[in-house]
Amino acid sequence: MLYFVATPIGNLKDITLRALEVLRAVDEIACEDTRHTLGLLNAYEIKKPLFSYHKFNEKEVGEKIIQKLKDGKNIAVVSDAGMPVISDPGNVLAKMLIEEGLEFTVIPGACACVSALVLGGLDASKFCFLGFLPQKNSERKEVLSKYENVDATLIFYSAPHDVKKDIESIYSVFGDRVAVAVKEITKLHERAERFNLADGLPTEPKGEYVLLVEGKKQGNDNLNLTEKEHIELYISQGLDKKEALKRVAKERGVSKSELYKYTIE
Repeated sequence: MLYFVATPIGNLKDITLRALEVLRAVDEIACEDTRHTLGLLNAYEIKKPLFSYHKFNEKEVGEKIIQKLKDGKNIAVVSDAGMPVISDPGNVLAKMLIEEGLEFTVIPGACACVSALVLGGLDASKFCFLGFLPQKNSERKEVLSKYENVDATLIFYSAPHDVKKDIESIYSVFGDRVAVAVKEITKLHERAERFNLADGLPTEPKGEYVLLVEGKKQGNDNLNLTEKEHIELYISQGLDKKEALKRVAKERGVSKSELYKYTIE
């Protein structure tokens, strides 16, 4: 049997009892970085043979894993943090196992995108996970354009050196929307920063982020306006400044205090 095992995304105590049980029972463990996984195993006094399995050798090592399974071994697959397969190695292997008719299962646990969705405070009734955006600008635009009109919270993973570029790319296609940048999940400095795409991230990027972006609000083209234009629209329709602020804040899902600066002029 092969086990895809979720590991902590920050706090080592977030590993499950079942995950520890499986890691102790298997014959070998496939992992992204043997040094990283060794630290986790040492924390729980687990000693097992480790071998490297990452996105650059998925096919080659996947074939070796299949042979090990055919030889009767039990194998666990872990990523550096969170759930394997989800924007981490494992998806290629899962398909190979299905083709070979070999059994595999999942040992659930920590997952950054779901944890960030809870911390972000945006609509969690429906969401769409897009993972990491492509590096090429043309491919980014192509991907984002497909989801521009989706009425669900959109979730992206973003490396520290890509955060600003990712936000700019999303803004260029989606226009201004409420977004949340979540980092250091389960760690001491866990933080969820709420901002508008037009303004960009309010702090200097540090560490990996999960970016949450509100979905397209169907039937409300006012969200394509800037905050100032949105407020001025309602004032031109006869609302006083206070009521215009209240309505715009509700439509954009932000506090009135965040919009007050646009009314000072």
